[in-house]
Amino acid sequence: MPITTEFEYVKPKDMDEALHVFSLYREKARALAGGTDLIVHLKENLARPEVVVDVKALEELAGLDLKGGVLHIGARVTFSELIASAVIKGKFPVLWEASLTVASTGVRNRATLAGNICSAVPSADSAPALALYDAEVLTLSVKGARRIPIADWFTGPKKTALLPEEIVTAVELKLPGKKHGGCYMKLARYDGEDLAQGGIAALAFPDNTYRVAFCALGPKPSRCPAVEAVLNGAKLGEKLLVKAGEALLAEISPISDIRSSKEYRLHMAQVMLGRCLETAVARLFGKGPKYGNGNIC
Repeated sequence: MPITTEFEYVKPKDMDEALHVFSLYREKARALAGGTDLIVHLKENLARPEVVVDVKALEELAGLDLKGGVLHIGARVTFSELIASAVIKGKFPVLWEASLTVASTGVRNRATLAGNICSAVPSADSAPALALYDAEVLTLSVKGARRIPIADWFTGPKKTALLPEEIVTAVELKLPGKKHGGCYMKLARYDGEDLAQGGIAALAFPDNTYRVAFCALGPKPSRCPAVEAVLNGAKLGEKLLVKAGEALLAEISPISDIRSSKEYRLHMAQVMLGRCLETAVARLFGKGPKYGNGNIC
């Protein structure tokens, strides 16, 4: 399908020029990095910008490094780069595992983590992992820089806290200060490329504390404070999982759509929570499946 929408194409030579364009065009400008969503939207006339700003060459958006317990992921970094990173796999394994489930290899070669959260679809596979690791989204405009906690980033389906004149420069994650095991459990219709019907991510710590988050089970990805309150301080067991599942139902609000019914998602969310927590605890103690295995329902 050809792109029929007319727009101006700009490839800024540096960040100052890029910010100047966004300050002039604001919501009429769209950034082009991976382009896996934008190009489709242009072809289908879902996006009709006056200017497309190609930011792929901006060095300020590159880089993947861990310093002082903080992981910095530049806005140009793709999911394939995350998967190839020993730092991600070793220190942030839930993000690594979630990255493996994003679309197809071809898409992951171009799609960026920053683009995934800017699209803000409720089924964003990276979002639960970012919530577990207390991520912050770094933005920049001619007015200055901002750091937005991931908890405040998603404001609704396909909506974020990004201002019209801003661009995302990086995402930063905090390394948990203690040993942990984790898991991202994805509900999909088949092996291979598929949007999540539901997603649950969890971290488990030696002191019986937990972090839990979800995607595709409500209008926006989110942490699960009620579930965590039920779990924290207790050793995982069948009765505790039942209570946690009941608490989860109060925190999610899935819909019925072409991929599955609301009732199916509600049922499977509890199943996934149990499997996810059991896997996270097993991995904490060096058992269970390797990351990237056994996490698709």
